[in-house]
Amino acid sequence: MKQPYLLLTPGPLSTTATVKAAMQIDYCTWDSDYREITETIRQQLLTLAQANPDNYTTVLLQGSGSYAVEATLGTAIPRKDAVLMIAINGAYGHRMSTIADYYQIPHVDVVFAEDQAVDPQRIAQALAAHPEVTHFATVHSETTTGILNPIEQLLPLLKSRGIISIIDAMSSLGGVPIDVDQLACDYLISSANKCVQGVPGFAFVIAKKSELAQTATNARSLSLDLYDQWQTMTNQPGKWRFTSPTHVVHAFAQALAEFKVEGGVIPRYHRYAANQALLSTGMQALGFELVIGQADQGPIITSFKYPTTHFKFDDFYQFIKDRGFVIYPGKVSNIPSFRIGTIGDVNTDDIKRLLAIISDYQQLNQ
Repeated sequence: MKQPYLLLTPGPLSTTATVKAAMQIDYCTWDSDYREITETIRQQLLTLAQANPDNYTTVLLQGSGSYAVEATLGTAIPRKDAVLMIAINGAYGHRMSTIADYYQIPHVDVVFAEDQAVDPQRIAQALAAHPEVTHFATVHSETTTGILNPIEQLLPLLKSRGIISIIDAMSSLGGVPIDVDQLACDYLISSANKCVQGVPGFAFVIAKKSELAQTATNARSLSLDLYDQWQTMTNQPGKWRFTSPTHVVHAFAQALAEFKVEGGVIPRYHRYAANQALLSTGMQALGFELVIGQADQGPIITSFKYPTTHFKFDDFYQFIKDRGFVIYPGKVSNIPSFRIGTIGDVNTDDIKRLLAIISDYQQLNQ
């Protein structure tokens, strides 16, 4: 049997043995036990996100996080008389722009450097220059670099103008404190295989009911119709429109139970932040330079510049993998870099072992 390794990535990530074991049970999608699990998950996610169930609902959707982003953009935005503004500082913001192109949604892209956080002042200027904007989208934790964008400063700019907000919190919800009620955002999107520490297979949208209720005829896709998915789950509690990933759903229910045992968002955030701080300090001590400033750095994933022009990432990657860890190549378009995640079933002892391995690599390649 192949030796398992620890994923130091922003998701999929390393899960606990008990989450993996939860996938050993077969469920029928129509069975009342399974539907009850689905309904419980929907309510627990509202609690996790601090979203009032009187005002918000959770809609689960088969597929990866990008499926839920596409479903939200394609459903939330009317086919006529709507303009989307996208704040972009990485690959996942650009993916939103691509989705808008596919659906022929008029959009204004405000593009920042990949190593810079979204600037609320510049967004305010762009909104003033484009009064036609009706919807706004951005990524909270942009894992292209690891930047955490300041959604707490962006949302008031939108609310004051009556603009519908769409936040991709794929890699932050569950690992970074988010208060949906306080933010009053309209759509918040995340995925099973991120900071809740489940496995890939479905994503979810926490949506303001009053806004979602107005989207009945907007969807450009049958399978990605967020409104129809919501209506099915509301009228037949726990029922998905099409075949759901039953094993993944049960694993996620187990992950939520373990999330609660850990103490919720704050303890998990502290664990991730401790991992990231140790990694950042240790890597800099080994001579690796950070791609972004610490002020903008989130606890999810960290980008490091290649230490020399002769650095061979593939050799570095394989050396580390052979010793039990998998990291990520870089995604910054103009900076040779690589990334190391600090979420999942990972703690500071794991980071210490990784740093020792990287130190060994350097000594062998001096």
